[in-house]
Amino acid sequence: MLPAPFRTHRTWTTQPAAALLVRTVLDDALARAPEAAALAQRLLDDLGVRMLDLLDHVRVGDAALVASFREAGWEDDLAQPGVLRNPSGLFPAVLSGGPGLTVGFKVEYAHEFVVAQGLSAPVEGAMHAPFRRVRAATGAGVAFDAIERRGALGFEPHDPSPAQLREARLQLQAFRARRRAFDDIGAGYDHTDALVSRAVEALGQDWACWLWLRAEREYWESRNRAGRIQKARQDAHGIGWANQDHHTYDSSRGWFHRNVAVLEALGFECRELFYAGHAAGWGSQILEQPAIGSVIFADIDLAPEELDIDFAHLPLEPLPYLRRAGLWCALHGESVLEAGINHLECMYDHVRMQAGLEAAGVSFMPPFSDFPHLYQALTQGEWWPVDPARVDALERATLIAPDQAEDFRLHGAIGSHLENLERNDGFKGFNQPGIDGVLRIIDPRQNLVGAGGVGSP
Repeated sequence: MLPAPFRTHRTWTTQPAAALLVRTVLDDALARAPEAAALAQRLLDDLGVRMLDLLDHVRVGDAALVASFREAGWEDDLAQPGVLRNPSGLFPAVLSGGPGLTVGFKVEYAHEFVVAQGLSAPVEGAMHAPFRRVRAATGAGVAFDAIERRGALGFEPHDPSPAQLREARLQLQAFRARRRAFDDIGAGYDHTDALVSRAVEALGQDWACWLWLRAEREYWESRNRAGRIQKARQDAHGIGWANQDHHTYDSSRGWFHRNVAVLEALGFECRELFYAGHAAGWGSQILEQPAIGSVIFADIDLAPEELDIDFAHLPLEPLPYLRRAGLWCALHGESVLEAGINHLECMYDHVRMQAGLEAAGVSFMPPFSDFPHLYQALTQGEWWPVDPARVDALERATLIAPDQAEDFRLHGAIGSHLENLERNDGFKGFNQPGIDGVLRIIDPRQNLVGAGGVGSP
């Protein structure tokens, strides 16, 4: 299992020996399974998606190989006998026992993968169940399984009752159709809390969380052209958003603790805090859902004297100014409510992914992380219209200048992004100085369309 939640800054390091072992095992398995190798090459060439980034688990029958994983940092999962996990990096689980070697890789929906790849193998597990599996390819002593997880921790199908499956579909529809716009933000959070509470009571945190994130991505896609294009490309191969890394939420100060409470109700745990300090004026609570493995980057305006408090759980008073997150929410609404997530970040071979999307007409900003172990770049922001009443209120409060207000009224403001991420050597962290720089760049005030501005609607 994951370590206890971290509420302070944590330094993640690269794990080159562990990463080399995983690559070696995967390369050997692909070399012995030509159909799997062809699939991996198609995903890389057409999408920039690496099979390495889709790995869910490997089942190993060779005791010596299991010992090698232990030496490289994998440890026994005390809650699941026979399962090893590496707590220091982003790596697949290792299952000991069984004949040969089986590689499990993630897809978002098993039935869509079957159709997209033209497979005849049956899908194990009922439609909408938390765990489903289909045999994608076999070779000399190896097999490749496509794995669909909806919050399941196990490695074998275990179908819920028909009533539970129906309940899951109903809760997904409730999340999809939930009301997002409220005159009273507190009422909006009360409504959201009630929906989440019902889903968790009916299905448990992990299953409910998966459904929540699926609905959140769908809403984001409806407002982000780059996301729609890339999702269609990945759907054509049947993997959906299986390569997701994290979702980013923005919140105003007064409601940040409610934002975090929604996520914690869904099973997210506070993993670490980012403090950017006086120069940047922002902070982030990073949360991780252990069963799903998904991460949330939750951003907020922060004052320098607040660097030593647990700002994720305390109501915060307004500041006399707005930084990026505060202004974004004042223009578009809270991420948990009408605005939706700021961006979705997925893992790729960044060069191939960017080339593919640029060929489809999507432009990118310069990277804000460019290291051998971590690359991050946002697509150019989606431009959203802004309610003039919101702008009027900001201008009356002297939180924006008159020329900025007029630009937002006439042209709207920068909204959401898709992020191109490449991780290597199992690196699980983020680049705080790079994030600081890009948050300054995507501040709506730095993206005005009018005279002297650099933005583009």
